[in-house]
Amino acid sequence: MKLQLTLLHAEPGFERLRDRVREIAGLLAEKDAIPMVREQMALIQDVLSDAWWQDVTVPMIEAMRRRLRGLVQLIDKNQRKPVYTDFEDSMGGEADFTLPGFAVGTDQAKFIAKARAFLRQHLDHVAVATLRMNRPLTLSDISELERLLRESGVGEPKDIRQAAEDAQGLGLLVRSLVGMDRAAAKQALAGFTNGKTLTANQLEFVNLIVDHLTEYGVVETSRLYESPFTDLASQGPEALFKAVEMDELLRTLEAMRLMAVAA
Repeated sequence: MKLQLTLLHAEPGFERLRDRVREIAGLLAEKDAIPMVREQMALIQDVLSDAWWQDVTVPMIEAMRRRLRGLVQLIDKNQRKPVYTDFEDSMGGEADFTLPGFAVGTDQAKFIAKARAFLRQHLDHVAVATLRMNRPLTLSDISELERLLRESGVGEPKDIRQAAEDAQGLGLLVRSLVGMDRAAAKQALAGFTNGKTLTANQLEFVNLIVDHLTEYGVVETSRLYESPFTDLASQGPEALFKAVEMDELLRTLEAMRLMAVAA
């Protein structure tokens, strides 16, 4: 909350508070074995990156605060002192065991984290930039993305195929990992906002969509009925927009999604 106030009032101390938030995110990242934390791992990894803090907005920080505040209690309050021992291990013969429920290969969550880190270091790649700028994706771009991920060594081909299938396409997968350029997201929504006199709540709702696009690349319709959107309109976007406006908004979001699907 102090970080939000500092940003709003352009006061000194932003870097110190930002680093404190990143420190908390780093401690949470160590708790990835906890399901609650693992569900927010994509956001945690983003908060740890420099890219997330570029042009960060108060709504972005508020959304992050609401999603992570319930997890802070899971951080160990005290650092335990190391215990040193002085004895030698005795090892027997080597044997292979198959553990039920544990598949051999790259864990999908780890693959996603590695792929996100790798792709965000290659934002200038033509196909990646095409996705970030919301330009139409081609089959040639898909081939380039496949090659890029395959040669990166972040996962096996089956990991790439599975993640792409889960995301309903490789283009949508990659965009979900690198997000959309903020200016491109605003431009894509300009057709919906231009010519309208929006109320403060309507404008804030649109800004939340821009924040989500910047972070995740797409906004599914169901997402509009979850936090942080419901923090502004508890009954859903229909409480803010007329039916004809809702239809136009959903068409706009679908058009952005289709830009990441090769034709």
